[in-house]
This record gives sequence, C-alpha cells and structure tokens, in this order.
Amino acid sequence: MSSDEKDQRKRRKDPFNFFGFDDRFINDMFDDQMFDDFLKMKEEMIRMMSNAKPGKSYVHGYSIRVGPNGKPRLEEFGNRRVKSVKGKSRISEDREPLTDVIEGKEDVSVTVELPGVEKEDIDLQVIEDELEITVDSPKRKYHKKVHLPVDVKPKTTKATYKNGILDVSVQRKKKKVDNDNGFKVNIE
Repeated sequence: MSSDEKDQRKRRKDPFNFFGFDDRFINDMFDDQMFDDFLKMKEEMIRMMSNAKPGKSYVHGYSIRVGPNGKPRLEEFGNRRVKSVKGKSRISEDREPLTDVIEGKEDVSVTVELPGVEKEDIDLQVIEDELEITVDSPKRKYHKKVHLPVDVKPKTTKATYKNGILDVSVQRKKKKVDNDNGFKVNIE
C-alpha cells in the first residue's frame, strides 16, 4: 500500500479531521519547535490555573498569525506574569491585550482589543520604535508595549476608540536614500 493510500485511509477513519486536511500540510506549517512550545504553554496554563484565586478574573490566550515571511508567529495575551522577589512568578492584575500590527507602505497600523474601558482611561505613548498602552481604571487594568516593525514619526500618531477596539495609525519614517552620503562638513 502506497503512502498516499495510507493517508487517504487515515483521513477516512479520523473523525476529528473535519476539513480533510492532510497531515503533511500541518507538519509543513508547524515545525517541531512549535509543538514543543505548545506543550510548554499547556504546562504553564495548568500551573497558573492551579494558583488561581477564587473570584479573581483570569485571562490567558494565544494568537497565531502567519508573518510576512510565511512562518507562523505566536503571541500571548491576557494576565501578565510578574517575577516576585523570591523568584516565583505571580499573576499581575494587569492584562496584556490582544494586538495586531500591520505594516503598510506609508504607515503602521496597530489594533488593540481593550473591552470594558472608557476612552478617557487609555494612556497611549509612542516613541520611534515602540507603542505603549496603559489602562488603569477601577474596572480593568491593561498594559502592553508593542514593538513596531519600522521606525515611525510619533507626532503623526492618530488613534480612535470604539466598541472596545483601539485603532492606532502612525506614519513611517522615510528610509535613507542610498546615494545620500550625509552632510558634507568642511574642516577648518
């Protein structure tokens, strides 16, 4: 029996293979390192949940997106872990919001999910290569530093907040022209 016949037979028998994906497709998309990361995440989530306190809200998740290079990118969001003085990690009251960064030709757009807060509670700071979001309200606390893929002009930042979604757009800095050798300085 050929390997294709075995794959087809396996697909017919697998009740969880709803979409008929070939295992080779999944194996090509995710390497062994990614599966090891998933196992570590599972262990970390079990450890965190065993330390959860009754009545406390706990959010933790992962977002997988395919990057511009065709490789999957894994991003964590939710309550942040903070190292204590004794070296053990504890769960922070701050949540790390889910974000999406899109690099355009003229600008960089960042979308941040911040449900349950008012526009006035959001503190947004932008520097050349980073965006920092902080929310410290009685209802919710969020904090995240987002590394931007290119340098930007902070003073061109525009932001809107509607229905729990913060949309930020900031212009890219112009790349230096190859034939621009800088400013010629005469030496006296």
